[in-house]
Amino acid sequence: MSKTALDAQQPLPFPLKRDAPPEPAGEYRRLRAEQPIIKISLPTEQEAWLVTKHVDVRALLIDERMSADRSHPNFPLRRPVQQVLRKGFSAQAKSLLALDLPEHTAPRQMLANEFTLRRINKLRPIIQKIVDERIDAMLAAGPEADLVSDLAMQVPSRMICERLGVPLDSREFFQERTLTLQLPTSTPAQQLEAADDLNKFLDDLVIAKELEPSDDVLGRLIVRNRETGVFTHDLLVGMAQNLLIGGHETTINAIALGTIGLLQRPAVIAELQADPSMIIATVEEILRYYPIFDVMVRVAKEDIEIGGVTIKADDGVVLALGSCNRDEARFADADTFDARRGDRQHVTFGHGIHQCLGQNLARVELEIVFSTLLRRIPTLRLAVDVDDVPFKVTSTITGVFSLPVAW
Repeated sequence: MSKTALDAQQPLPFPLKRDAPPEPAGEYRRLRAEQPIIKISLPTEQEAWLVTKHVDVRALLIDERMSADRSHPNFPLRRPVQQVLRKGFSAQAKSLLALDLPEHTAPRQMLANEFTLRRINKLRPIIQKIVDERIDAMLAAGPEADLVSDLAMQVPSRMICERLGVPLDSREFFQERTLTLQLPTSTPAQQLEAADDLNKFLDDLVIAKELEPSDDVLGRLIVRNRETGVFTHDLLVGMAQNLLIGGHETTINAIALGTIGLLQRPAVIAELQADPSMIIATVEEILRYYPIFDVMVRVAKEDIEIGGVTIKADDGVVLALGSCNRDEARFADADTFDARRGDRQHVTFGHGIHQCLGQNLARVELEIVFSTLLRRIPTLRLAVDVDDVPFKVTSTITGVFSLPVAW
């Protein structure tokens, strides 16, 4: 039997190997050209469809026949430990991320006003102050630093804590639990304990704000909810968990990966220093080139015909964001980092009803961090070879554990 015929019969083992993190798997390029929608086998012994082309991924992300319901028995799980943890993620399972239409609409509308660009732009002075304070501290302790712990962790963590009304002294608590959930070396027992800790912490936080609402995102939402009744208590907890984890973990990694990308391209840094307005397009290219999430997962509610393939009802679907952000059919010279590209049609923040609520905040944080860093520390450089950077590549996220820099 030929290799082609065998490949047609045997699901492709997934996840695919990455030869040079944080670059996406090189195999994606072949799949986009030859088998853009293909059956895969997951470490959980589940089978699913892998979708790799930009046009197909975006189409499926807005297709109402696709479901984000994590309680579905065929919802693709990327690690065996998730099968043990399914009950441990009860809050997340009740979050906006897991709701389909029409249930998703009202909760999303209740929250959307908190993350408009107009409201986020008013936070620019606060973000700038935090960034300046952290760079002051780096310069005072320098000429070396860990960009992750000294800057990347600090800015989004403080912002999301202030936005949600989470005590700042709780940051280390939830960062440790979030990391435990991500690490492939964590045991199921450790991850279940971390999930339970987070759920209890946020459950207590929501209870306290229900008793005495504060002037922050959660407090204002609770006040509005007294009139609308849109959110149950559990949905509030799940939403808080998504915002807390998503609001700091993703931006931490985007700052670290973006810094690596820029420091590897001194010509881009020179252009940014000569033309600071270029930072908006450059942030967009960092987001496209270094997506934090390699995949998003869904399950089909009905049969779907797409790309010459029939995805059957109840089939799991794995949408390869890392692949479609490098799709040559959508982005010219897709594997080239073009700091002036400024194309917002990438799917790093998702697409459709589940597109990231915090994307405006993330973009503004990244703009301020990179522009300030390059202005105030123009001689910044990596203190280790990029091959020695400890990249964080898990089934759920791409990032950096630490990033030694010097100037």
